[in-house]
Amino acid sequence: MATPTVKRITRSKKGILAAAILAACLVVSPTAVAGAQPGVDSASDAQTRLADLSRESEQTTEALHNAQIDLDAKTAVQQDAEAAVGAHQAELDRAQEALAQVKPAVDKVANANYQGGRTNRLFAVMVSDSPQQLLDQMSALDVISAETARQVEQFKQAGADAAAADQAARAAADAARAAAEQAKVVSDDLQAKQSELQSQMAEVIASFNALSGAEQAELAGSPLPPGFDLSKILSNLIPGSGSGALQAGLTQIGKPYVWGATGPDGFDCSGLVVWAYKQVGKTLPRSSQAQAAGGAPVDQKDLQPGDVVLFYPDASHVGLYAGNGNVLHASTFGVPVKVQSMASFPYYGARRY
Repeated sequence: MATPTVKRITRSKKGILAAAILAACLVVSPTAVAGAQPGVDSASDAQTRLADLSRESEQTTEALHNAQIDLDAKTAVQQDAEAAVGAHQAELDRAQEALAQVKPAVDKVANANYQGGRTNRLFAVMVSDSPQQLLDQMSALDVISAETARQVEQFKQAGADAAAADQAARAAADAARAAAEQAKVVSDDLQAKQSELQSQMAEVIASFNALSGAEQAELAGSPLPPGFDLSKILSNLIPGSGSGALQAGLTQIGKPYVWGATGPDGFDCSGLVVWAYKQVGKTLPRSSQAQAAGGAPVDQKDLQPGDVVLFYPDASHVGLYAGNGNVLHASTFGVPVKVQSMASFPYYGARRY
């Protein structure tokens, strides 16, 4: 999926306006995915309202992206079904051609019998004038009989092939129509979610813009939790796909949260995970819920740096385990990519890729 290029979000009014325009543009393309939780321990009413709105937009973006995945799958089924229609129609055409080639000979034999023609040995004996003529006639009848039998058998097989091809073509056409109808339903649902998300995003941006400068700074918080030694963490990482992804992700600390973005200028939560793993040559699913279904399950006590960790009962937020009970994640609008304690979120589970 293509990801729009985005600019760093500042806390100035101009930056917020630009972000609002960008967010509206992002919604036009159905690439949005899971959002994130603000993660502030104490907040004003305005901050609480922003957190609630962010959770709503997070769940909508996840549903939006999952609908896009569903639409892509159903569109692929539709295309396969339509291709099958063409293939089966070609088989039907070939079977009908074969039937047409054999039919005249079979019709000729049928007409001869209908008109009283005799093609058996007894008839040859009755009409022969000499023993040699009888032998000649009987020999000819053997050839005629074998050829006729072969033609009749070809006719029967061609007829069966044509009937089977016709049935397969009809079934493929029905499947293509059903797939198209299902894709249309999902597409309509996708458009409804896009509209809903656009409205929610506008509310989030307006709510953020209503915060004071101090509240915005409090929301953003520190990029690292107390006692988190970034250089030490990096030096202790053991080579591997997960740790390599974490190492790549840690270089993005401070980048802004942007709906539907997969970097490098901005990220949403699952977009950051996708980007980080892409740096080590692995392609992960684009949504947090799809990421929760892939890889291998990992018990929380066995977490290793770079494991994909998921939060909330619907697995609508995701990040990379950063060690010591912390997660690297793209949090929410107004909060840059950061490392934060996992205790700030309701834990769902983890996967190892």
